[in-house]
Amino acid sequence: MNWGKYRNLIFYIVTIAFFSCLMYLFIIEGQTLEIKENIVTKTNTGSTWENFQESFKTNLHHPLALLLAQIVTIILVARLFGWICMKIKQPTVIGEMIAGIVLGPSLLGMYFPEFSAFLFPKESLGNLQFLSQIGLILFMYIVGMELDLSVLRKKAHDAVVISHASIIIPFALGIGLSYFVYQEFAPEGIQFTSFALFIAISMSITAFPVLARIVQERNLQKTKLGTIVITCAAADDITAWCILAAVIAIVKAGSFASSIYVIIMAVAYVFLMIKIVRPFLKRIGDLQAGKNTISKPMVAIFFLTLILSAYATEVIGIHALFGAFMAGAIMPENAKFRTLFIDKVEDVALVLLLPLFFVFTGLRTQIGLLNDSHLWITAGFIILTAVIGKFIGSALTARFVGINWKESLTIGALMNTRGLMELIVLNIGYDLGVLSPEIFAMLVIMALFTTFMTGPALDFINFIFRSKKSSDEDTSNNNDSKYRVLLSFDKPESGSTLLKLAHDFTNKMNGNKSITAMNIAPVDEMHAYDINEYEDAQFKNVIETSHELKLEVTTLFKASTDIESDLAGISNKGNYDLLLIMLGKSMYEGSLLGRLLGFTTKIINPEKLLNTVKGKGNIFNNSPFDDFTLQILDKTNIPVGVLVEKDFKSADKVFIPMFNLSDFYLLEYAKRLINNNSQIIILDAAGQIRNNIEVKELIRSIEQVAPNHITLYNEKKIEKEFLASQDLMLVSSKSWKNLIDSKSLWLSDIPSTLIISNP
Repeated sequence: MNWGKYRNLIFYIVTIAFFSCLMYLFIIEGQTLEIKENIVTKTNTGSTWENFQESFKTNLHHPLALLLAQIVTIILVARLFGWICMKIKQPTVIGEMIAGIVLGPSLLGMYFPEFSAFLFPKESLGNLQFLSQIGLILFMYIVGMELDLSVLRKKAHDAVVISHASIIIPFALGIGLSYFVYQEFAPEGIQFTSFALFIAISMSITAFPVLARIVQERNLQKTKLGTIVITCAAADDITAWCILAAVIAIVKAGSFASSIYVIIMAVAYVFLMIKIVRPFLKRIGDLQAGKNTISKPMVAIFFLTLILSAYATEVIGIHALFGAFMAGAIMPENAKFRTLFIDKVEDVALVLLLPLFFVFTGLRTQIGLLNDSHLWITAGFIILTAVIGKFIGSALTARFVGINWKESLTIGALMNTRGLMELIVLNIGYDLGVLSPEIFAMLVIMALFTTFMTGPALDFINFIFRSKKSSDEDTSNNNDSKYRVLLSFDKPESGSTLLKLAHDFTNKMNGNKSITAMNIAPVDEMHAYDINEYEDAQFKNVIETSHELKLEVTTLFKASTDIESDLAGISNKGNYDLLLIMLGKSMYEGSLLGRLLGFTTKIINPEKLLNTVKGKGNIFNNSPFDDFTLQILDKTNIPVGVLVEKDFKSADKVFIPMFNLSDFYLLEYAKRLINNNSQIIILDAAGQIRNNIEVKELIRSIEQVAPNHITLYNEKKIEKEFLASQDLMLVSSKSWKNLIDSKSLWLSDIPSTLIISNP
């Protein structure tokens, strides 16, 4: 018997047995040390099941269990409403704001009071508030980091005029509004000055993060308008938060005279941060120059700076959020460094913690208090004042400094976006007791309305100023006889590969071709200050490859919240003849685990779940494509080429298997490749070509134009060596699915493959 073979097993059994016996002996001996009269024995009066039920109910109401249940519910509901808003071309933050109201007393508490009382009992709200405040501190840190102070220094002239006008005009109107609503809506014991200042600042705020996302989504970031409006919003953000800090100091002190010491301390704090802390952080940041990671000691230093800054402003009396904002604004200006640090903070702050703030705000918002027409008229008057002050004030100021009417109105619409920043201001006012529940609810509705109206307002402005020239350009594009290829890529190296493939289809067409390289990036992966660097990095390989191939390429960059829909929309509207994309890859592709993981992502992603219910997706059936590719194929109305890339260089030798009559449209693409000197081998896999006169004539006509460039194979068996000798396989989407379903032996040996799907 070979004992060496079982040595590990014997050691394992002996070790477990020996130490188990040792523990048992210690327990038996330890029980002799007990003094019986001091031992309390727990007695259970009910049955085992009843005891379990009682224990289970206690666990359900444990503060930690309750907090975890709240977080799960909040994230799921926020994701759902965020997705709905994304689909109607609204910022996801609106959906998250609505989710908060839905989970509050305005809906869930009104129609499901028992469930609401169970999930959000009053005693649990303190934990939710503090956790949401941590999320806000991290969020304001990110907002500060996303500000590009260099842009403010270089391009601040007109922008600061517009920005400060967009603050002072609504601020003055807010003071005037307060005069009419103070007696009815101000909490008892609150001075008019305190009440009026908070109403005024709530009218004056602009949501810089939301505005930056909208500018990116609408491809305005490279235009003069985009630069002006981003600079306006950045200047607005800095000014508004400084004013808010002063307002908080005045409200807490009771008067301006009493707050003078707080304001002096705040000025000293800002001076210290700019003149001492900022140069110190810059030196630390310089140590990381050129590195792709940030070391843990560095992360600790910057987080300590954040926490100490927030702590200092809270102790001074101007709120911790101002300190977090300031800590972000003085971070080293190196874009790569800021991006690395934001990536460390952003997911936890925005996905996990920030939705808690929306729901906490929703739990405070009681729309049911607005229970008569007078209150709704007042809410409408508040919205009107906010829009006139911010929208009209910004637009008229922009027009006064010499900007045309279309761009002036666009600036007004964007500056009128309030979003999350407004909710932060309102919650501070509510915590200070300055805002009553009624006025708080009205102002939350105002924040929702002014943020929601931004998209439709921009569309309406574009519609009004739509010129005849653009219509003529659209007509000329539609009548363009060029062969138009659009390639869409996510990674720089993919763009280069797809461009080589597009070149193989169009090489000798000279002026009769048009190639557009497009990169659509998730808007939440970019930041306003580094979007140009991000775009340059994405297109670097494409530009280099176009120079190598001496190929004229048009580049198109877009930030998007819904990549599949935007890609399909651009493809359908652009009068393109062919769309080229890369096949996405999955680590679990084809496995049961992959199907189950796919199912969980469908639960998180409502659109995927909807497609499954409609029958477009099936959990346990292998798909020939990933979810992204399936959605593109489903939404586009033009031919799509999906490249399965295996070190593709060129299409000199191309293999086209034809399995049935429906594959014969591939011959049109074969003709284009032959025109560019490709050698084509067609496999009559089903034996249908030799029996079809029309197809044989088509192949013969190709041979006459380009002799020795097309060969017809009738072999039943294809050898590995043959597949390895080819540069590209061209196959129909239907045949590709059959190869996947049948687990064809070809799949391990095929060269790079272009799957052509005709609409």
